[in-house]
Amino acid sequence: MNGFIERNIGVMMLLIVIGISFGGMVEIIPLMSQRVVTEPIEGLEPLSALQLEGRDIYIREGCNVCHSQMIRPLRAEVERYGHYTVAGELVYNHPFLWGSKRTGPDLARVGELYSDEWHRAHLLDPRSVVPESNMPDFPWLFETGIDPTVTPLKLKALQTLGVPYSDEQIATAADSVAGKTEADALIAYLQQLGTILKERR
Repeated sequence: MNGFIERNIGVMMLLIVIGISFGGMVEIIPLMSQRVVTEPIEGLEPLSALQLEGRDIYIREGCNVCHSQMIRPLRAEVERYGHYTVAGELVYNHPFLWGSKRTGPDLARVGELYSDEWHRAHLLDPRSVVPESNMPDFPWLFETGIDPTVTPLKLKALQTLGVPYSDEQIATAADSVAGKTEADALIAYLQQLGTILKERR
């Protein structure tokens, strides 16, 4: 039988696909049924309209390429960044922004670590606050405003995915981002990262 499989590449490929699929299901399906990975942690709220716009800018500008947002439960990581990442704090994230590369530091617990003014200086000229930084400047974020007509549509789309936005939040989303710059939105997003677990420590 082994000789038959080795001589027929099509059969071998089929058996490999079946084996990998079975192994994947054994790993993934039990996790999907565990409440600890699908239920939000106590006190978790969805991002505000301005924070959500900031998250989209974070993705658009490729911040997640250099900054991870997942602290592993290892002593060195917890001592450096804070409480390890918990699945329940990320259930409203679509898509997840865990990342794996750390050209810059992990940002999972950066919320309220620095002032808004520090973040503004850092986005305009990173080396003015971190001399050894190799992060690029983002001056256009201070010149570009948020388009308030799109924000309610984003909240509505996330509501259909199960994020608990109320109809009132969707209705007032445009007003809450009107007159704000992309820098305002990005800073609002950064300032909330990881704060819920900081409050519980």
